[in-house]
Amino acid sequence: MMVFSSTQNPTEVQKLVASVLGVDMHKVVIDMRRMGGGFGGKETQAALPACMSAVIARLTNRPTKMRVPRMEDMMMTGKRHPFFVKYDVAFDNDGMIEGIEVDLAGNCGYSPDLSGSIVDRAMFHIDNAYFLKNATINGHRCKTNTASNTAYRGFGGPQGMVPIEEIMDTIARNLNKDPLDVRRTNYYGKDERNETTYHQTVEHNILPEITEELLASSDYYERREEIKAFNAENRILKKGLAMTPVKFGISFTATFLNQAGALIHVYTDGSIRINHGGTEMGQGLNTKVRQIVSEVFQVEAERIEITATNTDKVPNTSPTAASSGTDLNGKAAQNAALTIKQRLVEFAAKHFNVEESQVEFNNSHVRAGENYMAFEEIIQLAYFNQVSLSSTGYYKTPKIYYDRDSASGRPFYYYAYGLACCEVLVDTFTGEYKFLRTDLLQDVGESLNPAIDIGQVEGAFVQGMGWLTTEELVWNDKGRLMTSGPASYKVPAIADMPIDFRTNLVESRKNPEDTVYHSKAVGEPPFMLGIAAWCAIKDAIASVADYKYQPEVDAPATPERVLMGIQKLREKAKGL
Repeated sequence: MMVFSSTQNPTEVQKLVASVLGVDMHKVVIDMRRMGGGFGGKETQAALPACMSAVIARLTNRPTKMRVPRMEDMMMTGKRHPFFVKYDVAFDNDGMIEGIEVDLAGNCGYSPDLSGSIVDRAMFHIDNAYFLKNATINGHRCKTNTASNTAYRGFGGPQGMVPIEEIMDTIARNLNKDPLDVRRTNYYGKDERNETTYHQTVEHNILPEITEELLASSDYYERREEIKAFNAENRILKKGLAMTPVKFGISFTATFLNQAGALIHVYTDGSIRINHGGTEMGQGLNTKVRQIVSEVFQVEAERIEITATNTDKVPNTSPTAASSGTDLNGKAAQNAALTIKQRLVEFAAKHFNVEESQVEFNNSHVRAGENYMAFEEIIQLAYFNQVSLSSTGYYKTPKIYYDRDSASGRPFYYYAYGLACCEVLVDTFTGEYKFLRTDLLQDVGESLNPAIDIGQVEGAFVQGMGWLTTEELVWNDKGRLMTSGPASYKVPAIADMPIDFRTNLVESRKNPEDTVYHSKAVGEPPFMLGIAAWCAIKDAIASVADYKYQPEVDAPATPERVLMGIQKLREKAKGL
């Protein structure tokens, strides 16, 4: 059975199709050429149409295609888990947290799907960038009467980070301090203040340093004073400003998924064909893998073709998720390329009677001592001398482990850091708002492709901003999704972008861990930069009561909720 599936997880689709057909996995091949988008939603949800099509194809002995209308698709496909959060927090006069208890309740829908791991990651990321002393974190997985919710960019991390940023703002209002000062007071530090709630040491923490960098480039404190003056003079229009950090752990929390494979063929004309276990969904994975192999062989990227992800070429693949696509598959492809390259080096050294150290690859040519030849010439020579020009590559993430019984370990190989500074203008008469300026700074290690990485950072921020502002999901009492199309479900459009949008990558910072060319993941971490937009809106609302109280505005902060939050705040200030 050949199945063409739009999925981030070909191996799971292969396993489930085999299961419904009652055959072994080797009887099923999944071909995944390219998705129009994934973002986690196609990690499990692609299995339903794949299995239904396979059953119909088996019964009719004819090719079968399934394409679901948008409205039906939105109703039956799970969304990001909504969360309800309760907390108690103790803090000193400087705003430093002394103790905290948090209950995270995830709305899973009618079946578990990936809810176990999603709530786990929310619990792992409740700290975000802050040291939480004397912390108790409780996670609850709630069965409800809606469609089964599933993975989405950040995979529970955003639902964990939003509450702690709300807590930081609330502490700041209580103490009449700038929220950023409270955040910096609670940053992870050194010695006793560098261990997470799950007992992983936070190493190579660059947040304090890059905070200073963004403070300078965004003129945060100067703009804060200007905004206070503006708000004092304007009764209807109010401005808000917020700077929020991100510390995001990179690795699958299900440890066994942190592995990948790749297959490389070098043909006698010097062209190269790669197949790897990752899936391309517009994030640039294939471009980066092509660059990695190009760098190993020192040949132009045009020589390299990456073929569709296919379960009969690379088996037992992990899903392309958890921001690990390039980390895992790039390293596997690099290892496969290095294996072939080492064979060529050994052959050339023996053939030309030189030391292996005298064999060099550069600019699509190879030098062996005083002998120079084009890359395709050494390939042809190796072929005629019976040297294998094909290799598999494999990689598993080192150092990670986690013991659920003791809730301790090192579930993440490393952390990616980032900061966002957002300024917003809110109309307190209507609840409408406009983002005036956004400054982003994201840590991507030694960037493999800055153009792709900047695109990922900007896109992730806008997606996170939309999640927390306009994208309101409404269900009726029977669990039916009412916002099932673009007429009622508002995603960010070009008019919703910040008028002044500035994005930068942290420069000259290699990942201290041995990732592929010391890069860092960029898929999920910048999504949480969008939290700054939500905090900025609430900062503008807080100015209505002279910043003395934290507004009650649930996410998403639609204009309706913003207006209700303003009215509640005015009544609270008036009553007190």
